[in-house]
Amino acid sequence: MNSHAPIDLSQAPGARESWDRPLSTVLLWALVELLVVRNPWQLSSRLRVMALRRFGAQIGEGVIARPGLRVRFPWKLTVGDRSWIGEDVWLHNQDALDIGADVVVSQGTFITTGTHAFRTDMALRTRPIRIDDGVWVTSRCMVLGGAHIGESALILPNTVVKGAVPANSLYGSDTAGVVGQRFPDDSSASTQAR
Repeated sequence: MNSHAPIDLSQAPGARESWDRPLSTVLLWALVELLVVRNPWQLSSRLRVMALRRFGAQIGEGVIARPGLRVRFPWKLTVGDRSWIGEDVWLHNQDALDIGADVVVSQGTFITTGTHAFRTDMALRTRPIRIDDGVWVTSRCMVLGGAHIGESALILPNTVVKGAVPANSLYGSDTAGVVGQRFPDDSSASTQAR
């Protein structure tokens, strides 16, 4: 049995260091994102792209941004020409997110550059993500910080992506299982000490 006490989240370090902008900018972006970018109505994709650019996103020509899009920090986002970001995609980019040209990110996908130091103090940890040209991230995938998806790869639905994905590959799996323990087992540590 594990005797580790839960982490006291009231003592966890804050995440404002990832903002890179004053509070007023972050709050104004939250309002614009809600009213224009995240809006579920079929507003103009050009309007969404214009709002993202106004807040520092580097977005190429011919990009389609569908309703329900969420972007944490547009000033950390780059999207290449002719890419398509589908409905209800969440770009939780607390670090650099670089999406190439002719990329499709399909409905319901969650891309996050952040995680937490879950074994210690829950401090924010971020790593950039790179998605190369011609990639298709299909529906309801999750792409984690540090991922690099190679050119023209296709990520199968409901796949969790971490690390490197080779170019021109079909990537994904429908299996899941226990991969390790959150905290070391106290009984194995005391056995090793004997």
